[in-house]
Amino acid sequence: MNLLEGKVCIVTGAARGIGESIAIKLAEQGANIAFTYVSEGSAEKAKAVEEKITAMGRKAKAYRSNAGKIEECESFVNDVLKEFGAVDVCVNNAGISKDNLLLRMTAEQWDDVMETNLKSVFNMTKQVIRPMMKAKSGSIINMSSIIGIRGNAGQSSYAASKAGIIGFTKSVALELGSRNIRCNAIAPGFVETDMTHYLKEGSGADAFLAKIPLGRFGKSDEIANTTLFLASDLSGYITGQVISVCGGLNI
Repeated sequence: MNLLEGKVCIVTGAARGIGESIAIKLAEQGANIAFTYVSEGSAEKAKAVEEKITAMGRKAKAYRSNAGKIEECESFVNDVLKEFGAVDVCVNNAGISKDNLLLRMTAEQWDDVMETNLKSVFNMTKQVIRPMMKAKSGSIINMSSIIGIRGNAGQSSYAASKAGIIGFTKSVALELGSRNIRCNAIAPGFVETDMTHYLKEGSGADAFLAKIPLGRFGKSDEIANTTLFLASDLSGYITGQVISVCGGLNI
């Protein structure tokens, strides 16, 4: 049984890493996928993801769109509605990190992280809730982080943006529950991606692993599995929750 047969799913930032794994996982379960990428340099990767999904017999289209810009989000969602006819699931995955000690962090670095990680979630959610309210159904999944729960030295901007996502998620769940629209967050731990490659380099890797009860870094496919659960009817009575996928790091 395909858990998302015929559903239309939006995934932001899906040209690589966790976003790519999520887009492919949802497509494997029957969903048609509209996804975004930002830089021209990611166009080739985005095209490859699109081709992987269409090879499954699903509809897929990559859009170059910056989720941190409200005008681009509005245009993107309108295009998706014209092309796909609906939005059943929205996965707000786009994110960056610009780690630095607070003493050395610039206002520009802070603003860039907030725009990409937190404002993007507001922008996209505001656009997708209208068609979801009309359909009286929908699932919004926001990608937070274990760092948004426990903090981390040198990551104040990243932690603040991801903590903000949690508060936003809970508030939206309260606002939209009566319309049968669910909103949940996922808090990944240390996951093997391009963004976290430094964790496996040098002697510091052992220090990170020592903090994780399961004794290993996570895989992007494991985050995708949790996303699939929250996107599907298997989680039909779950909203306003934060699911940590972190190997026990937050115990």
